[in-house]
Amino acid sequence: MSNPLFDEFDDVSSKGWKQKIQVDLKGADYNEALIWKTNEGIDVKPFYHPDEFDVLPNISDSKATKFNICQTIFVSDEKKSNRKALDVISRGAEALKFIIPYEDISLELLLQNINTEIAIIYFEPQFLSEKFVDQIHTILNNKPQAIIHLDIIGQLLKTGNWYQSLSKDHELFNTIVNKTASISIDTTIYQNAGASIVQQLAYAMAHANEYLNQLDYNIDTTVKNSLNVLFKVAIGTNYFFEIAKLRALRNLWKTLATEYNITTKCHVIAQPTKRNKTLYDYNTNMLRTTTECMSAILGGANTIINMPYDAIYHKDNEFGERISRNQLLILKHESYFNAVDNPADGAYYIETLTQQLSEKALVLFKDIEANGGFLNQLKEGTIQRKIKESATKEQEQFNANELVLLGTNKHPNPQDKMQHELELYPFVKTNPVKTLIEPIIAKRLSENLELKRLEQEKNNN
Repeated sequence: MSNPLFDEFDDVSSKGWKQKIQVDLKGADYNEALIWKTNEGIDVKPFYHPDEFDVLPNISDSKATKFNICQTIFVSDEKKSNRKALDVISRGAEALKFIIPYEDISLELLLQNINTEIAIIYFEPQFLSEKFVDQIHTILNNKPQAIIHLDIIGQLLKTGNWYQSLSKDHELFNTIVNKTASISIDTTIYQNAGASIVQQLAYAMAHANEYLNQLDYNIDTTVKNSLNVLFKVAIGTNYFFEIAKLRALRNLWKTLATEYNITTKCHVIAQPTKRNKTLYDYNTNMLRTTTECMSAILGGANTIINMPYDAIYHKDNEFGERISRNQLLILKHESYFNAVDNPADGAYYIETLTQQLSEKALVLFKDIEANGGFLNQLKEGTIQRKIKESATKEQEQFNANELVLLGTNKHPNPQDKMQHELELYPFVKTNPVKTLIEPIIAKRLSENLELKRLEQEKNNN
């Protein structure tokens, strides 16, 4: 016999709740006291209510329980990288991403004894080569578990130049896509350079649309019908907004893919942003990456690569990588993030954010397309300028302590010394070279402050 818990209570409308809140404010202005204004142009209300929805949102296609824990391995030596791969799989990694710096490597040695039927293998070559793709297919026999990251526009964004040239890159890219039936869109550069969430989503769609425009005429019909699309995304610190960002990304992709009559599903690989990571009080980076990975899980990412707490200043090391991997293992197996498929579904706040981010990003995407498209706006410098404007605003908020990084611009530890800990240079490097477009440069918020502190350390020695 059913006994509904709340049937004896009358429903309260959103209007009724607002009136009650206004009484409790005792004359204070509701909007000024409780409405949070964000850089995305979205005003966050103190509560959300079902009567604000004309139609209840659909259930998500993605499943939060199915996310894979991935480990990145930079391949400088095939045998060492193979040993490392086998070790991290034995310690809980479910996927591997191999960053390949040069073409002449032995994939047989690299993949020796790795069960490619179980572990997902991502290859991220730092070059453009049809021969390398053929080598992967020969060894892995076209296994769907092997995914190749190739993003020629991503190369242009980061370096300002194509691998070879626009025409040659696209020619090779078309050939490779016909063999792999997959494309990859790296959107991490936008977030790491300071773009707003709306910009990240709009640029991701415009970036993908450049590929779809030309692939529509240059790939076989069978390839088009089975095309796999992967988005690589950086997750920031704004917890609920980042959950909504991934959900909005899938909504926007569904809209775009429908126009091209291709699969509306996409594969999302997420990783924490570098933008809010700090050199001083570096252990707080573990807290940041934990919440960022939580956002990625709840947002429905397929694969998550965590960042070691010391990644910005230490070379790859077993301790930092083990801690970052264990963060995901704890979330998955001890915090029950593998127990509920779509816990964010039906949360009025998240659903509203998802809708608003989708709508704002779609408006910006349409504006980009109406003004010549993504590549044209990159050539004109419009995209770079817009990202700089967003990054400058965010930097000003950090400098004014409106945007807080604990241990850095709030509650810093003056006894913390880092001068002799730097194995890697953690700041933007300037290396003027001739480029076709102005590259988009990633920069951490705390860099200027950290440079001053390092200078003070040197002067005090």
